[in-house]
Amino acid sequence: MSGGWLRPAVFGAMDGLVTNISLIAGVGGGGVSPHSIVLTGVAGLVAGAISMGLGEYTSVRTQNEQVEHEVAKERRELERNPVAEAKELAEVWIKRGLPPELAHEVATALSHDVDQALRVHAQEELGIDPHDTPSPWVAAVSSFVCFSAGALVPLLPYLFGSHALWLALVAGAIGLFVAGALTARFTNRPWWSSGLRQFVLGIAAAGVTYGIGRAVGASVG
Repeated sequence: MSGGWLRPAVFGAMDGLVTNISLIAGVGGGGVSPHSIVLTGVAGLVAGAISMGLGEYTSVRTQNEQVEHEVAKERRELERNPVAEAKELAEVWIKRGLPPELAHEVATALSHDVDQALRVHAQEELGIDPHDTPSPWVAAVSSFVCFSAGALVPLLPYLFGSHALWLALVAGAIGLFVAGALTARFTNRPWWSSGLRQFVLGIAAAGVTYGIGRAVGASVG
């Protein structure tokens, strides 16, 4: 998780599934040809994967730059006024139950090593580890790959020669349940509960777009 891959991977896979199931349901509900459905699905896969990858890279890069700014600010404060910073750190520990004398003793000893003091201050005051920030490239690639994989699932029946919309939606629904169930490995939720939750949310989105597609297709026709 510290590498920054889990959140974008899960988000990318779920978004890819829901996006393309909804796209396929919408255009399929509008009565377009299977060729147009495949074209729409592939376009959605490519555009969505690129957008997700770029978005993850930008957001994680911006987050890391903000962390670097805060850490640099903390370093300047430690170098300019180590006594006040040591006192501030000791007060944080005292509020957490550490004896005052021990808290001040440890904080003062720590202030003699700026690098170690910076690491502890960042963790205690900012809630971050300056040496353990997520990689924007890992996040971007994870999101890109997992979005593509998720978006491909409802397209598989068409790519294997089927022209049935319902089969694509069934494939997407199974993908939603499996993806949701797999996320339970990283949580304490039952696998069937996580799978069912994602299944319901994805099918609801597909149902809305299918209804809109039907209405638009009927009005245009």
